[in-house]
Amino acid sequence: MRRTSTKMASSIAAHRVHMSGRSKLVQCLQKVDRVFHRRVGTTAVAAHADPPTKDEAAGEKDGRLSFYAVQAQRQKEAERSVLINCPQMTNKKKILKFLSLHGDIKKYFTYESYGIHAVVEFASQDSVYSLLDAASIPSNNHESLVPYKSRLMTLRYLTEVTSQQSSKETHSQTTIPINDLIMRLCQEESIDQQIVSLTEAYQLTEENSRLRFLVCSMLKDIAAAYFPECSIKPFGSSVNGFGKLGCDLDMFLDLDGISGRNLKMPPSGMALEYQMKRASSERSVTQSLLSVIGECVDQFGPGCVGVQKILNARCPLVRFSHQPSGFQCDLTANNRVAMKSSELLYLYGQLDPRVRHLVFTVRCWARAKGVTSSIPGAWITNFSLTVMVVFFLQGRSPSIIPTLDHLRNLAGPADKSVIEGNDCTFVSDFDRIQLQSNTETLEKLLCEFFEFYGSFEFIKKSINIRKGKEQNKPEACALHIQNPFETALNVSKNVNHTQLERFVDLCKEGAWLLQQSDIIEPKRGRTPQPWGLASLLLPAKGTGGKSQKKWRKELPNVRIKSLLESLKKKNSRTA
Repeated sequence: MRRTSTKMASSIAAHRVHMSGRSKLVQCLQKVDRVFHRRVGTTAVAAHADPPTKDEAAGEKDGRLSFYAVQAQRQKEAERSVLINCPQMTNKKKILKFLSLHGDIKKYFTYESYGIHAVVEFASQDSVYSLLDAASIPSNNHESLVPYKSRLMTLRYLTEVTSQQSSKETHSQTTIPINDLIMRLCQEESIDQQIVSLTEAYQLTEENSRLRFLVCSMLKDIAAAYFPECSIKPFGSSVNGFGKLGCDLDMFLDLDGISGRNLKMPPSGMALEYQMKRASSERSVTQSLLSVIGECVDQFGPGCVGVQKILNARCPLVRFSHQPSGFQCDLTANNRVAMKSSELLYLYGQLDPRVRHLVFTVRCWARAKGVTSSIPGAWITNFSLTVMVVFFLQGRSPSIIPTLDHLRNLAGPADKSVIEGNDCTFVSDFDRIQLQSNTETLEKLLCEFFEFYGSFEFIKKSINIRKGKEQNKPEACALHIQNPFETALNVSKNVNHTQLERFVDLCKEGAWLLQQSDIIEPKRGRTPQPWGLASLLLPAKGTGGKSQKKWRKELPNVRIKSLLESLKKKNSRTA
């Protein structure tokens, strides 16, 4: 007889009762590759997919899914998925046959993180419940176990297994080493191809994106014991289209979807209200929520280690490592402005592929040169760099992407969004955004990005993507980048003058190196000399070296030569 879960405390069971009454969310699996620009082969078992409904199809414009359509799709996939730790010697066919006893399997892939793990997506969420009901509590004579049922499980062979095939189709969850990337870029034929190759090597794969949503979904199972209608959503690099393999998983506990908010009063003149605890401020509520959820993650969350409750930060959070996925996780609460920022960057990345390519390139260059760091400090952040790229592209002639104010003017009534007094409104319908015709190459854009910020008046000017124009700096600081939505905040307030000066010098050096790319030709039979983008990614060798003195001396001459050549071409056309 199948073992039931009614005799033990289980947040999964409580969540199952809640989810059974929900309507279908967006399912557009056939077009995931159009959203992420890259589809990595996934081991999949065939299953019939329901055609998209009218509401689901409405989330797609010209082959591009809206930000929230993508989120809903991924969350639905995650609810139908489980994460299984498999033996090192694993026979994939036997595992799939065993799991398929509980229902059809839509997707299946494996990866390595503290052992071999498999992500399995079923065609129906009922199959997940069936699998959970069939799983057993492990017996252990030496340790006491908390009887918590989660979708993180371990596969055991009950009999001795011999001559099993080891799974070779594991998907990498980290980027290739920088030296390997440089060698790969040296083989390309143009700087444009180098930039595209870098993006393909570094961007999140479909499998990695699925795993991120699955981790959020499993953490939601813990929080649902307290708030059955809550959700935990990823934001930032995990969803904005600029995520790099191995980046942290930022997520927030969202309680805004709990029913009972903003209900209209019935005409009967009577109404029922929930009795609730009250607190002195929203911040204290957030701290209490994260304290409790953080304690549960620490005590009962399988695979969650190194839990830190950082509740007195400007944005309170719980930080921990999720070993089965290999992700470093930061959990906040009701971080709606951050989600709007993620949506905005996603929209910009979808409007023109050059946006994503340039952001990936600049971020990779910045990390290779030590402009950014994983350690908090005075360094420029990835978010600040992304805003700087967006600002640069807004200022091209003609502009490549529109300003935030322009996107706000295109917004319809359904797009209106005011969060904590901040106007976060902008259009979400791609069909309403008309772009100007700009055909500049990636090579030209990258070179002129470095020239632009190598001569930018940081001492006086502020970067503002709402206007797309330089603004007078409102406060005394090294670098001022206005927060797109919380306009009174400077997202780069941590940057000091030393780091800014170093960034400016590296931009000047980068422009000079790119202008030398057509001089260097690889020699046959020898290891190719780093050129173009590859030369930009070579590790920094300190300041004041021969290379720096050389570009400081030659850069003005290169600019004059380039100007003369352009004038000659112009004269030849008019002749």
